[in-house]
Amino acid sequence: MAIWNKLTQAYLQGNKTLFEAFMLADKDGNIINSFGVASNIPISAGLVDGYGHINKFGASSDDIASGTIWDGNGVGNANDVVYPYPADSVIAVTSASNVGAGVLVEGLDADYNAVSETINIGATGATVFSRIFRARMVDTNNDSDVSLTMGGTEAARIIEDKAQTLMAVYTVPAGKTAYLIKTQMGSDKASTNASLKYTLMARDNVAGSPFQIKGISYAAGGQSVTMEYPVPLKFTEKTDIRMDVLALNGGQTCSATFDLILVDNPT
Repeated sequence: MAIWNKLTQAYLQGNKTLFEAFMLADKDGNIINSFGVASNIPISAGLVDGYGHINKFGASSDDIASGTIWDGNGVGNANDVVYPYPADSVIAVTSASNVGAGVLVEGLDADYNAVSETINIGATGATVFSRIFRARMVDTNNDSDVSLTMGGTEAARIIEDKAQTLMAVYTVPAGKTAYLIKTQMGSDKASTNASLKYTLMARDNVAGSPFQIKGISYAAGGQSVTMEYPVPLKFTEKTDIRMDVLALNGGQTCSATFDLILVDNPT
């Protein structure tokens, strides 16, 4: 930084300070503006080495009074369910319809590396998963609910005619750091019916670590609430992240979305 002398109308010589600046560039060396939504388009397009993006969106399948916002919460009597995080296992896929249809499962393997496998309805996969965070129908709609279980515990569900899971649940892969930039939550009832408390929960991978609250938001029924993080929240590798809700004064069908920028850890 050079200092301007008003008397001589010139910069003072030999009076300079050097500052380190961090700039993000795409694969062609173009500097990316760090301000505004448009600056993230190259990341979404896969043009920035070592950077990626995850958009997680979830919803309860019916009215719930509490628990995690995912489509396994609110199904029949299985409501008010906190996401169970089953033990590592292969995945069994079942449904009353579309037997033999392919389901693409995305998640993490036993070492927390990103993995995917296509498993037919009525079959069991070969890959050991530690986490599931998304599943979708490959080439047909699902005419009935599709259940994905790990060791007999339901880890994901595709609601009839949705063709994809709705899970406000994610785990940071090994070798990555996640930066949370935005959350949005809402419900379906009129504001006079109930109020809601949304809690962002996270648990690191240290043995015995509990889930800790990382954010809390309140809204009237039927209204949405958005939280933006100009300075993103940082989550290290293997951290479990989920969005829970408490619907006061009665149950509601709830939804949640969160956006994460994934950055490769230094090697």
